[in-house]
Amino acid sequence: LIRRALQHRSLLRENLQLKERFSRDLEFPEIIGGSPALRRALDQVRRVAPTDATVLLEGESGSGKELFARAVHHLSGRKSQSFFAINCAAIPETLLESELFGYEKGAFTGAASTKRGKFEIADRGTLFLDEVGDLSPGLQGKVLRVIEQKQFERVGGTETRRVDIRLVAATNKDLKALVAAGGFRQDLFFRLSVFPVTVPPLRDRRDDIPLLARHFVARIAAEQKRRGPIRISPEALQALTAHAWPGNVRELQNTIERALILGEGDTLLPEHLQLPAALPRAS
Repeated sequence: LIRRALQHRSLLRENLQLKERFSRDLEFPEIIGGSPALRRALDQVRRVAPTDATVLLEGESGSGKELFARAVHHLSGRKSQSFFAINCAAIPETLLESELFGYEKGAFTGAASTKRGKFEIADRGTLFLDEVGDLSPGLQGKVLRVIEQKQFERVGGTETRRVDIRLVAATNKDLKALVAAGGFRQDLFFRLSVFPVTVPPLRDRRDDIPLLARHFVARIAAEQKRRGPIRISPEALQALTAHAWPGNVRELQNTIERALILGEGDTLLPEHLQLPAALPRAS
């Protein structure tokens, strides 16, 4: 009992110090870690956030691009306004246009009333376009117009509406290659990549894995209403650190959640992790 109490106190102290350090350095403690790769990316965020420059976050799926987008908003002069995120790959093209620009009553079958889009709702705030590389050519042109002229029309409408938004975009694709292949507008690419920031994959910040793993253990154990502190065995930590993590931080979080379900005791062991054999790296 005494050993577990001491381990619990040590874990709480470590988490508190970690949060205090990043609250002081970044004022955004949800981004956990201290590796050189992460610090370089965070330094870029601190530099660009106070401006209104468009930011393009590049990185693999699951690496935490939305957290970085929220950090840009949180450290900007728009932090008191709204932050809206929309995943361009998760919504069909016909619906995505309505989600972005809104529509007028009667614009199409089922449009029983007027609806404001995300560009309009996010006025004076920040709009985060995730997976922007999946935008259709038609929507690329409309998004470009909003960036350049700060204006648009709702679907089925004729009234031009002006907005003042900070745009942050993210992609896990190589937009330069898409431009060369004709799949993405070059002028939109230049507008989006005013200030590109590369979010490092987890394999490039292995020193952060133990911190992230303990963070997820504490948070998920609390969500699962597990009693007492739960530690990660040295062997399990070694396995976590050695894994390639093609799914990045999201995969690590899912692995910890699964391990907490499988491990009924107060210590997570390598067999609870059920890490797969080496997988192809995420694109």
